[in-house]
Amino acid sequence: MKSPEVQHHQIVVVGAGPSGAIAAALLKRKGHEVLILERQRFPRFSIGESLLSHCLDFVEEAGMMDAVRAAGFQTKHGAAFAWGDRYTDFDFRDTFTKSFGSTFQVQRATFDKVLADDAERQGVTIRYEEEIHAVDFSGEQPLLSVRRLADGYEYQVSCTFVLDASGYGRLLPRLLDLELPSNLPMRKALFTHIEDRIDHPAFDREKILITTHPTLRDVWFWTIPFSNGRCSLGVVGLAERFDGYPEDKDAALKQFVAETPSLTKVLSNAVWDTPVNEIKGYSANVKALHGKGFALLGNAAEFLDPVFSSGVTIAMRSASMAANLLHRQLSGEAVDWEQDFAIPLKRGVDTFRVYVEGWYDGSFQDVIYYPKASPDIRAMISSILAGYAWDERNPYVAEPRRRLRVLAELCASA
Repeated sequence: MKSPEVQHHQIVVVGAGPSGAIAAALLKRKGHEVLILERQRFPRFSIGESLLSHCLDFVEEAGMMDAVRAAGFQTKHGAAFAWGDRYTDFDFRDTFTKSFGSTFQVQRATFDKVLADDAERQGVTIRYEEEIHAVDFSGEQPLLSVRRLADGYEYQVSCTFVLDASGYGRLLPRLLDLELPSNLPMRKALFTHIEDRIDHPAFDREKILITTHPTLRDVWFWTIPFSNGRCSLGVVGLAERFDGYPEDKDAALKQFVAETPSLTKVLSNAVWDTPVNEIKGYSANVKALHGKGFALLGNAAEFLDPVFSSGVTIAMRSASMAANLLHRQLSGEAVDWEQDFAIPLKRGVDTFRVYVEGWYDGSFQDVIYYPKASPDIRAMISSILAGYAWDERNPYVAEPRRRLRVLAELCASA
């Protein structure tokens, strides 16, 4: 039997989504040869449409800001929260951490293609519709077995290093037995895109709207407006919260909305023209973020929850950290992937985790909806909502669990 062709590349990135495109562009800009292998053909649908401000730090670092700004995405200045007759908002232009005050709300099919196309413009090679079906990290260099989906042709790629940016596909965690169950409860989301026709005077298209269900405080909705008059709409809750609702996903989402008067008013003119999708059991974890010849980026490593739109931010942060560390390694410097990548990345992820858990147990909601918060504390909370969960100058980042507990107790007793 004829042996498969073996190609040699310096760095292979698995996946052309945001973390893959950012990491590849950063490495190319530092003079390295990079190949991205992407299983799908772009553009392709993905959720995670509301970017945090911190994302733009990495878009700018990768030289992609002009391309993103030229794409005409919806400007986003912050996040609004509604529960019954309560309404509050946080403006990302008024945060403890001073950086980008505004960001974008994007249809990911377009956004991801913009980033991938710009990585190609910068000299990165992307091969679409090519699937890695086996890996071997036992030798001197990683060896990847690749199948071209168009014609079934199979070949192998040897390389110096692999960055896994495969997202929910979680390629290396699956093939290297790195997966761990998440310690977050099993939740489910129903979501769609609609022609929103929103004319409600209180609705701000420059903010994501997060709505708490009027009676089920652990059930919430996202409403993310786009620049083309459409929006992304979803409901999230524990899997058992959907018991008793229609099996038909469209009917179930509409019933959840109908139970929530403030959201019903906002969406009173909406045209529901896209079938509702479902995703569940999306939270994930791994045994290690790196190993001999590889590192895991973004959702390939860990995904928390969609509530504060942290997924793309964590993905881009991990891409920047890994690319810069890998550059140092390839330049002959001794690096410590645990101390310089895994531990600091997890620190911010764990900060997000505290506020995600606090959202669902109600303590962070008590803080969010508290009407008399001091401007300084609001600016610190706004920084976290804007994605700056690694800025330990912020007391609510440096000591998130203790600070949130004390603050929630003060808000609840006031």
